Amino acid sequence: MSRLLILGCFLSVLQIVKAQDAANVLEDIPFDYATRHAIYDFDANRLTNTDSIPEFQSKTTPLKLTGIVYQPDGITPAKDVIVFIRHAGEQGKFDVRTQNDKRYVYHRGWVKTNADGVYTFYTFIPGSYLHSKELRRIHASVKAAGEAAYNLPDFIFNDDPFLSKHCRKRMRKKGVDCILTTVKKETFYLAEKNIVLRAAEVE
Repeated sequence: MSRLLILGCFLSVLQIVKAQDAANVLEDIPFDYATRHAIYDFDANRLTNTDSIPEFQSKTTPLKLTGIVYQPDGITPAKDVIVFIRHAGEQGKFDVRTQNDKRYVYHRGWVKTNADGVYTFYTFIPGSYLHSKELRRIHASVKAAGEAAYNLPDFIFNDDPFLSKHCRKRMRKKGVDCILTTVKKETFYLAEKNIVLRAAEVE
């Protein structure tokens, strides 16, 4: 396996992104709208702990992705945490569009955890780019209240034929827990993924 593919098993783990409180984004365009992280581009008036990614119902592999976000102790549920996901389509290509002169991934969504830390996305399983050995990925980011947003390791799929034993071993060694196991229900797939927030950084 190439070094590139091995490194491809990971996203810049826990990379801090530019922080800013985003309220009523659709009413006023912030001065840094074009350059800031997409996690801030939500409509605060519509944010709940459940969201549906565009077109999920029409896909061949609809997916319910749900779980609990915990405080750094791994025990206490974390409420009011924003979770943002985006991913490619079923053919492995990103549907990139433009709004207010900013490019964005069409298949994306935001939630804010409830008092029990629960979040749920109704989406679909992304594909791998044709003739490639790229892993199927869901890119995820989180932002706790008063904290900077950061990217999580990409969620990948346990049944992905390109997820090698070596890659799994590397992930275990690094303590990276990002593999989704899907269970087929009547009309959709189900995957549960709990998230433990990292400890706040001391400046």
